[in-house]
Amino acid sequence: MANSLFEEKLHSNEFLVTTEIGPPKGADVSEMVHHIDLLKDKVDAINVTDHQSSVMRFPSLGGCLLVKERGGEPILQVTCRDRNRLALQADLLLAYSRGIDNVLCLTGDSIDVGDHKEAKPVFDADSVQLLKMIKTMESGKDMGGEDLKGAPKFCIGASVHPEADFIEPQLIKFEKKVAAGAQFFQTQGIFDLANLHRFMQYASQFDVRILAGIIVLASARMARYMNDNVPGIIVCEAVIEELADVEKGKGLEKGIEISARMIRTIKEENLCHGVHIMAVGNEGIVPEILEQAKLPSMSTKGKRINV
Repeated sequence: MANSLFEEKLHSNEFLVTTEIGPPKGADVSEMVHHIDLLKDKVDAINVTDHQSSVMRFPSLGGCLLVKERGGEPILQVTCRDRNRLALQADLLLAYSRGIDNVLCLTGDSIDVGDHKEAKPVFDADSVQLLKMIKTMESGKDMGGEDLKGAPKFCIGASVHPEADFIEPQLIKFEKKVAAGAQFFQTQGIFDLANLHRFMQYASQFDVRILAGIIVLASARMARYMNDNVPGIIVCEAVIEELADVEKGKGLEKGIEISARMIRTIKEENLCHGVHIMAVGNEGIVPEILEQAKLPSMSTKGKRINV
């Protein structure tokens, strides 16, 4: 039996679409609520990021509660950077008690890339250990071996980087995450579909669902900045050149076109099970991307895929 609506969809063989919302840096959540309302009926689930790039923001758990309240399907992003195992387990219990049943397990970016460089990183666990922690809790025990009064049940996901410079360590960690209980993967940003194809030739032997990460770029300058400053992002030169060739002020329009084209190709060629769209502060453009990609509405989905 599926633990969430999203988990049910994972096993439906539909082409899945998830996206993510970055919480505000402050207590005013009005814009986040607007984006939730805009997207909740257009995608299969909405991630809420957890202090992305080590920048302090409104918490992922609070954002997921808002998604749930507004009628959406939330995916709780949990990083290991900021909390020890006591706090991680407590947050997971709270999430489950409030109907948040999907979790994406991440190690977390280094403190050095964020805006609180004096903060002390925790890293009491990494993403593989966090996956194992959740499976232990689902068995009715906490990490200290004590019984839980009511065990949570989650749909558990993780991340993978098919475009890493050295792919072998990624494949080893991918297998560890699968063995630890990951049911779905949202990849880091994909810009060269040949890399995704090679990765899927390997990953297709495992009974997990892969959603290709699609980062919407607004300019060649943004692409180069991400290459230089954002961990895990490698924008290929062909994409940078395509963005650089457009007239001034048309960069985001071209970025939307590139993203929609990639999504269409992924779906038409059955490269993987779906996509995860990361609009990086431009959440309002996601519906336009979906329209240009010619994806069906939530009510008309049904294309079966084989990968």
